[in-house]
Amino acid sequence: MGDLAVGARSGHEGPEGRPGRSEEAVPPAAEDAVTSGDDSGDDAGRDERDTDGAAAAPKKPRSFWKELPLLIGIALVLALLIKTFLVQAFSIPSDSMQNTLQQGDRVLVDKLTPWFGSEPERGEVVVFHDPDKWLAGEPAPNPNAIQTALSWIGLMPSSEEKDLIKRVIGVGGDTIECKGTGPLRVNGKALNEPYVYPGNTPCTVDDGGGQFKLKVPEGKIWVMGDHRQNSLDSRYHQQDAHKGFVPVGNVVGRAIVVAWPPTRWSTLPVPDTFDQDLGAAAPGALGLAGAVPLVLWRRRRLTVGNTRVSGPGTAG
Repeated sequence: MGDLAVGARSGHEGPEGRPGRSEEAVPPAAEDAVTSGDDSGDDAGRDERDTDGAAAAPKKPRSFWKELPLLIGIALVLALLIKTFLVQAFSIPSDSMQNTLQQGDRVLVDKLTPWFGSEPERGEVVVFHDPDKWLAGEPAPNPNAIQTALSWIGLMPSSEEKDLIKRVIGVGGDTIECKGTGPLRVNGKALNEPYVYPGNTPCTVDDGGGQFKLKVPEGKIWVMGDHRQNSLDSRYHQQDAHKGFVPVGNVVGRAIVVAWPPTRWSTLPVPDTFDQDLGAAAPGALGLAGAVPLVLWRRRRLTVGNTRVSGPGTAG
């Protein structure tokens, strides 16, 4: 209230006899205000008001143009972190995954789960680094400056990274077989593959690798394209250093969504055919399964040949 009084009297003379205003002219409200502080503190109150007013004045916000570089910097850092640890966009360069993926599609790849030790599973569509010159002879893209900048922050796929995208058919320990035109078998069980390109057969009859029976080593995966007759996948690289298998360490992540174009937006779930029990039986379990009939047969033979225990009512 003291500050209010000083403000009300600023520039006017008070009742102490200073000219310009009589005591009777002071309205009751002003008189009431004067009683909240003594006259001797007018100068001090004025100084205090000035100081408090200066301290309480809001700071002038920065202009948008001064804030813009900071906002851009934060956005770039977040984009790089997302690209490195969470999700990255990749472009589909060929028809090898039709009709699941079309040339020109943009997919989002989950890069987070591998950081927690997750490994590729059967049926997943994965992006992986070229294991041994699978892309040799393919024309290299020539991006412009804008495309290069966008790929650097993860909004577009990088033209320098030699990556491929295929479907995981087998993991470490699996036995995979293609005989004739199919069906493709994993650990002896036939796969029903509705995702295979219409008109294609699950297996290809050729001398280049279409006919095979092999076991996937631990730490590797076997991959094939959904467009079986138009995919140079694991089948056709069995002569390279990894014998067609892809090291798990080369896997960038799992493709989870077709993000572009909008008309093609869809998720990429694991097909139902991989829900069946495709696990390879352990050698110990196979040995036990084979030993049980043999033991039962031998026990029956000994029982029949021993009259002491075969007759009814004997004490033995």
